[in-house]
Amino acid sequence: MQRSTRAAAVGVVEHGNSAVLVTVAPDDEILDRRRVDLTRDLPTHPYHHEGSWAVGRYLNSSWARTISLVEAVALVEQVHAAADRGARAILEDLAATVPVSIATISIRICPELPATIEQRIVDTRAANVADSVMYRQALAGAAQARGWTVQWYDREQVFRQAAAALARKDIGALLASMGRSVGPPWQAKQKLAAAAAIAANGRGAQGPSPSRSEGVFSAKRTER
Repeated sequence: MQRSTRAAAVGVVEHGNSAVLVTVAPDDEILDRRRVDLTRDLPTHPYHHEGSWAVGRYLNSSWARTISLVEAVALVEQVHAAADRGARAILEDLAATVPVSIATISIRICPELPATIEQRIVDTRAANVADSVMYRQALAGAAQARGWTVQWYDREQVFRQAAAALARKDIGALLASMGRSVGPPWQAKQKLAAAAAIAANGRGAQGPSPSRSEGVFSAKRTER
């Protein structure tokens, strides 16, 4: 496959173990749009579900079951590993499909979390967000392994940042035009992913945006 010398950016919007990926060229052409699952045949929220059951949350719910903390930690480790493998395969397929080199991926910023799986399970606030963070970090790790720059975006600011990158007041009209060019589905997730990619293209020369997420990402690699 002959590739252009232009470099594209990928915007990511995750939901559970699935994610919407929109790849945008520097000229704002959509090169690829896909929905992917990072894991299969495994619990999608092991921190929030099985981890919570292990420490006594939701035990009165009909969907809860008995599981020990040791078993819950082992399950989370299994899902972490599967998410890492899935992310690598997904980005490999994307890179092979898009006829333009990809330089950057933009992923939603991660909150600070305790350092270990057990600590995240025990902490109610952390357990509520740790699954989402796990999948975001899996994609970030796979991207870094490919040599891509990882940008971290704030969903409350990314549309404004995308507009600023294009020297526009807003990008509503551009996103509508993008949607017409690729057809449905073109919903809030696809628009957000496209905005994240546009903002990343605009920041590409500046390197990764400073983010507390980089520290969270490093912690995940040493927790096991």
